[in-house]
Amino acid sequence: MSFELTILGSNSALPTSNRYPTAQVLEVPGRCFLIDCGEGTQIQIRRNKISFSKIRHIFISHLHGDHFYGLIGLISTMNLMGIKSDLHIYSPSELKDLIQPQLDYIRGEMTVKPIFHPLNFKKPQQIFEDKNVEVFSFPVKHSIPTSGFLFKEKTKPANIKKDMIKAFNIPIAKIKDIKAGADFLTEDGHTISNNKLTTSPPPPKSYAFCTDTAFHPPIAEIIKGADLLYHEATFLDKMKDLAGKTLHSTTKEAAQMAKLCGAKKLLIGHYSARFKNIEDFEKEARTVFKNTEAARDGNKYTI
Repeated sequence: MSFELTILGSNSALPTSNRYPTAQVLEVPGRCFLIDCGEGTQIQIRRNKISFSKIRHIFISHLHGDHFYGLIGLISTMNLMGIKSDLHIYSPSELKDLIQPQLDYIRGEMTVKPIFHPLNFKKPQQIFEDKNVEVFSFPVKHSIPTSGFLFKEKTKPANIKKDMIKAFNIPIAKIKDIKAGADFLTEDGHTISNNKLTTSPPPPKSYAFCTDTAFHPPIAEIIKGADLLYHEATFLDKMKDLAGKTLHSTTKEAAQMAKLCGAKKLLIGHYSARFKNIEDFEKEARTVFKNTEAARDGNKYTI
């Protein structure tokens, strides 16, 4: 199983002519998750040929406008398309009060049914689960209540060795138990250990989304070993004081978090509009964590 991440927007609050505010789509088998929904997100969804009808779950990190101002337009468009589905929105509880008056003015019948799930900003919490993946929210450190998100593949059962099935005449009815960890008892009373019968499944994949936030070490344990970490890097290191005052992160702080949590790869974004050349962000972060890439609108990453 693989995850595919599409960057719809990589900028921070002030608009630029070539970078949209924060929005991402994470596609996993059977699901299409939208993470944050800055202004213009629906344009980027269309530009990147992502199906509107597949989006059933939206995760909003916090209530600064560059992370949710695109939501009402997206819902309106989905409604105009006649999409008939529940739309689960995981967000601060106040979001419903903010957009419900606008939803009430949408003409005609609402075919899209928003269902709001309030986030917990005090501790990590599982907020979604299906047979393939689970999603956790966790508090980060920003000027208002803000949540990061961890998308994690469920651990798969062990793989049973085909030659062992034949060698010990294992009945089909026993295979499920063996894959779940059971030993096997032969007809003549011998116990065959599970380790001999199976091979371990590949480790579950995970994607961690951390924005907006200052450098906050407690996050590291929650997202430990992430295959891909997206961590905001609003400023270059020379503006570390401003990052501290605004509770944002610098390139080197994002890279330090990647090292601290043992991430396999770091993706940085949420660039301040004052910076035109994001290659400088990439170069600076790589001095601390080599496997770093600067997010660019439209780029895709397979996990």
